[in-house]
Amino acid sequence: MTELAKDKYAHSIQAVRPTTTQTVTVGAVSAATTNAVAVSTTAVRLISTTNCFYKVGATPTATTGDVFLPANVIEYIRVVGNSDKIAVIQASGGGTLYVSEGS
Repeated sequence: MTELAKDKYAHSIQAVRPTTTQTVTVGAVSAATTNAVAVSTTAVRLISTTNCFYKVGATPTATTGDVFLPANVIEYIRVVGNSDKIAVIQASGGGTLYVSEGS
């Protein structure tokens, strides 16, 4: 079982060990990561340079009805290794989504 990292007071903190990062161009049409996350990946760190919506799945297509991610806000999400990709679509303008894999 994987345990959360601990701070100096032994409190659990949300942290992952980063491995690779994929980038996705955020635009008016849904775009997804080129590759599924690695087999050993259990979580990804998302951050976008623009307001956007994202969707997770084997063949995701993001719409404006999916999860909203504000610009420059870090979000950690759980994923299924060797299966999941992340798709994104803009809310207000173009930019870049950074998807950093971790375990």
